[in-house]
Amino acid sequence: MTTEQRSSIPDRIRTNGATPNPWWSNAVVYQIYPRSFQDSNGDGFGDLQGITSRLEYLADLGVDVIWLSPVYKSPQDDNGYDISDYRDIDPMFGTMDDMDELLARAHELGIKVVMDLVVNHTSDEHAWFAGSKARDGKHDDFYWWRPARQGFEPGTPGAEPNHWGSVFGGSAWQYDPERKEYFLHIFSKKQPDLNWENPAVRREVYDMMNWWLDRGIDGFRMDVITLISKLVDAQGKLPGEEGSELDEGPIGADGFSDVFGPSADGPRLDEFLKEMHREVFDGREGTITVGEAAGITPERGAEVTDVANRELDMLFVFSHVEGPGGPVGKWSSERWAIADLKKTMSHQQEVVAQKGWASLFFNNHDQPRSVSRWGDDSNETMRQLSAKALALVMHMHRGTPYVYEGEELGMTNAGFDSLDQYRDLESVNMYHQLIDAGLMTHDSMMAALKAVSRDNSRTPMQWDDTKYAGFTAPYAPTEPWIAVNPNKDSINAKQQVRDPNSVFAFYRKLIELRHTHAVVAAGDWQILDADDPNVYAFVRSLTDGTVGGGVDGAETKKLIVVANLSGEKVALPAESKQALGLDMAGAIIGGISADRMLIDTYEPEHTAANVLFGTLDPWEAFVYEA
Repeated sequence: MTTEQRSSIPDRIRTNGATPNPWWSNAVVYQIYPRSFQDSNGDGFGDLQGITSRLEYLADLGVDVIWLSPVYKSPQDDNGYDISDYRDIDPMFGTMDDMDELLARAHELGIKVVMDLVVNHTSDEHAWFAGSKARDGKHDDFYWWRPARQGFEPGTPGAEPNHWGSVFGGSAWQYDPERKEYFLHIFSKKQPDLNWENPAVRREVYDMMNWWLDRGIDGFRMDVITLISKLVDAQGKLPGEEGSELDEGPIGADGFSDVFGPSADGPRLDEFLKEMHREVFDGREGTITVGEAAGITPERGAEVTDVANRELDMLFVFSHVEGPGGPVGKWSSERWAIADLKKTMSHQQEVVAQKGWASLFFNNHDQPRSVSRWGDDSNETMRQLSAKALALVMHMHRGTPYVYEGEELGMTNAGFDSLDQYRDLESVNMYHQLIDAGLMTHDSMMAALKAVSRDNSRTPMQWDDTKYAGFTAPYAPTEPWIAVNPNKDSINAKQQVRDPNSVFAFYRKLIELRHTHAVVAAGDWQILDADDPNVYAFVRSLTDGTVGGGVDGAETKKLIVVANLSGEKVALPAESKQALGLDMAGAIIGGISADRMLIDTYEPEHTAANVLFGTLDPWEAFVYEA
């Protein structure tokens, strides 16, 4: 099933508050990390022709949209998130003709294509930055330039304008000897931040976005878009600058202060996003916009995605995947408790109940694999069960689900044991910084990398059990840019696409449920057994004339979603029992029918019997039509 074949949601049903309902109300998006998806020419890197060759696979899965991580021209310092030319394709990925071919074939299959938009920063090899360094008169203020601190030799320690630390390690300021000033880079020193206070910067960005939409793409996923408005005082000075009215906050043990607080959700963010909407999306039909919302609360996410505010369609809010914080941030060994995950995701659902829209995800190119993070990849049975249970929980929430490449197969973390196996700039830089600061040991940092490094999600897509997992030919002259996960022999698409019990088949059924049951996409959401440490359960309901009716024609619809997110056999908790028609003693009130199990991680008869006995097996999860 593809975009053109799936049912639309009738306008009497409220989705995000728009009328008519947007086409993406019951769509599913699939993220492709191009360098790791499919290599068509044997150079070790995935490419556009490789993606085109696999589009039928994605159509078979049933997704409606593909989101491509950056394929623009880039020095590849941060795997393409450092763009040197927004209007060209990097030779690593192919040509503009290849891009046009991909667009045409995807559209033939009813699949829309979303490009990654990286406009908080550019590459330091972009023509804008070259002109800005040279003070060419046109690009002088395209970036955040500041002089050295008084009394210090420019380019020496302590001369930086403030103490902000880069997300990728070290100072967030880099001295440029040509301009004789420092430029701000929240990420790599080869990723200078654009100065969105300058209207000329914004005009260039909007022109480029319109150019791509005119070429035929269907929307943008906007990288760290919530960082484009920095906090400044009345004189335009950043926190901690000499003469600034704003304090930069505490300096940590590593010698740096927080760059995110004063950069995320800045004072002009809404203004910039509204302007972008006016200049780019007004009058265009069929587009989709999603922003990566670093530092955004769920409440603010609801405001930004409120259709009345005309900003973005949806945001990636990260509160449910953020680590415990503290001096080492995400590198802590502390693991999310299921109760915490439920609490955080419940809050996300509640704040968009009346306005806005949610993006649903556990995985992406910056997150470790969910089956290794929250599931159980210790053996094949538990891996499959936990991958399915986590998928069921995510896809049955209200919003738009995002599937990251390989997630639909239950791909796991990379399992790297040595630092030289890692390619991620953040991982390698933070290894050295945290060890040098005495905050981590070699052993603790290696354990952290194995658990949460971004490279865990970037190993090649596992298509089959050949030498390079089908990502590139087994006889290719160049090995893949990053090592293939050895478990390709047991986890690969070839084994799963025709197996009705596979993780792939399970994802396909979840996607079909969203396409055909309006209650899944747009129904109300209510948590059950909020304090239970193992069971994640909730009710989805839809009533005609209020938020209801349905594609399936039912006047009233109610689904009970129950998932044991643990490797232990547990008791079915009280509120879930009641919702399923059992009293507290387990007696049958309304009866439990295996035929009303819409999807489950075991067999329907097995699950129905367990429910009657008031128990759930390890990773047992199901959706019951009440």
